[in-house]
Amino acid sequence: MAGSVFGTQFTVTTWGESHGKAVGAVVDGCPAGLPLCEEDIQRLLDRRRPGQNAYTTRRSEKDQVSILSGVFEGRTTGTPISLIVYNEDQHSSDYSALRDVYRPGHADYTFDMKYGFRDHRGGGRSSGRETIGRVAAGAVALKLLSRLGIRVRAYALSIGPVKADPAFFDPDQIEKNPFCLPDAAAAQAAEEFVKQCMAEQNSAGGVIECIVDHLPAGLGEPVFDKLDARLGQAILSIGAVKGVEIGDGFAAARSTGLENNDAFYSDGLTIHKKTNHAGGILGGISDGSRLILRAAVKPTPSVASPQQTVTRQGENTELSIHGRHDPLIVPRAVVVVESMTALTLADLLLQNMGSRMEYLERVYGRTSEE
Repeated sequence: MAGSVFGTQFTVTTWGESHGKAVGAVVDGCPAGLPLCEEDIQRLLDRRRPGQNAYTTRRSEKDQVSILSGVFEGRTTGTPISLIVYNEDQHSSDYSALRDVYRPGHADYTFDMKYGFRDHRGGGRSSGRETIGRVAAGAVALKLLSRLGIRVRAYALSIGPVKADPAFFDPDQIEKNPFCLPDAAAAQAAEEFVKQCMAEQNSAGGVIECIVDHLPAGLGEPVFDKLDARLGQAILSIGAVKGVEIGDGFAAARSTGLENNDAFYSDGLTIHKKTNHAGGILGGISDGSRLILRAAVKPTPSVASPQQTVTRQGENTELSIHGRHDPLIVPRAVVVVESMTALTLADLLLQNMGSRMEYLERVYGRTSEE
């Protein structure tokens, strides 16, 4: 299977299956000397851990991470960082009835068509549990970015039809409600909506917003490796994400050029923009203002209500999915969006070191006069 490696210089390889012995990641290309310990990684993993409230799967996993290599005396060594999390609460028998049935909304059918077989126990590599490796690796990237003064923060912008009101944006609320919404009133409305979905044996989706502050201008390449293109690939590689937008996104299609353009001005020292419709990216390159992206997360496809489907033999049948599933994946996906954003930025920051001679001279000096 190809496609389990992300990045060019700061790379992450995720491995493992939902019902295998363990899942994890290998991070390569991280500079030596970065302070790093298991607690740094565990803090992020705890944010995506299941079973923390009534709106997540009942699967009980500690998701305890161990660093197997790449760190010595609390600092990275420059060698590959291997991270492992053991699976402890698999109920594989819950999936025995799905051995020969394709679940609507899942990768069962397409995986089978590609490889001629599939792991029916929770989806194998297609399971959301694969994101543990992304989050563990993302913790390393976030630690690197923080050393450079770059801050990445994601939260739920909406749950189903309930949207956070910008007028009541409160960052402290993100960690105070089970939906990661920055608006207390919206969180209450979301709770009623999700409870209704659960009562109807249904599920919900939503939108995650991620903002990046203090990102320097000049990040990203102007053709195929545009910053927004790389972010799009990173965020769309998350299984539940079906759409990504930067800045005004699709709303830009309804505006005029004069409305959508961000006027520049100078304070005498630095160039700024008066607005940020572009979301911090111009021509595929960061412009130094706040980076803003949003990810549309689909409703969890595993629902208990009857659905029409087919068997591997092509027979029509009806399916009701039972077991432990999230009625809403958005809150646990917030940290995954944050992690994939950080991994993208860390990779492009390292690539950008070679974009100017002055950067190389700053590190290596000059050995001869011109």
